[in-house]
Amino acid sequence: MTTAMQQSMVLVPQGSLEGYIQAVNSIPVLTAEEERALAGRLQQDGDLEAARVLVMSHLRFVVHIARSYAGYGLPQADLIQEGTIGLMKAVKRFDPTVGVRLVSFAVHWIKSEIHEYVLRNWRMVKVATTKAQRKLFFNLRKAKKRLGWFSHDEVQAVANDLGVSPQEVLEMEARMSGQDVAFDGYEDDEQDSSYAPVHYLEDKSSDMALALENDDWEHYAEHKLSHALSCLDERSQHIIRRRWLDDDKATLQELADHYAVSAERIRQLEKNALKRLKDALEA
Repeated sequence: MTTAMQQSMVLVPQGSLEGYIQAVNSIPVLTAEEERALAGRLQQDGDLEAARVLVMSHLRFVVHIARSYAGYGLPQADLIQEGTIGLMKAVKRFDPTVGVRLVSFAVHWIKSEIHEYVLRNWRMVKVATTKAQRKLFFNLRKAKKRLGWFSHDEVQAVANDLGVSPQEVLEMEARMSGQDVAFDGYEDDEQDSSYAPVHYLEDKSSDMALALENDDWEHYAEHKLSHALSCLDERSQHIIRRRWLDDDKATLQELADHYAVSAERIRQLEKNALKRLKDALEA
């Protein structure tokens, strides 16, 4: 590495985005031979200085990619920072023997980290969680810049292009057009707080006291049933469980075969056991 290149590999200035951009743009771009040699040192010897040089010499590309995401309303410095994390991941995984330049390999990693940051911070509530939704989000936003609100034909065309259903396109378009709203409304008197979520998100059908009462009753009923069953003889308990409580309920004939009696006898035993259970539960 030349002396001029070594001198340019300095820590970039802090606190000034423009100063940072000027500094990274002043760092010379590595030749293919220099890049392979540095990547080889990192891969074979774990040379961290070689990794630092590879990262520093490619920061200008991170800045260039991050600028293409300026339309999301997020801080440019944060986009660059996330892209730099992606660059460092790419440097760690770069194989110089494949014959591809680092910048080509790193684009995927840089964009991936920026995409994750955008999806985490573009809205308070995530607009995309699955891989398919993430792809749809970024592609749909590009399309909307050209087309604005979609017509039926445009929705179908976008769905065909991206390999998703028209319903998924409409759902993502609705998510993207939504805005974050304060739960309690706004303190500013000029803002209309009558539509704040606090006024309509409450579940009016839910009664906590009633739910607790029902829960207590279920536990009480289960306890009484368990106690009533314990008062029956073993055969009656088995018949009631197999006929009424098991998921795979038995027929009268199956129980008759089990006890070597008639089905009518099982029916009589069942009837008597149910009467005794009823008396025990009502006591």
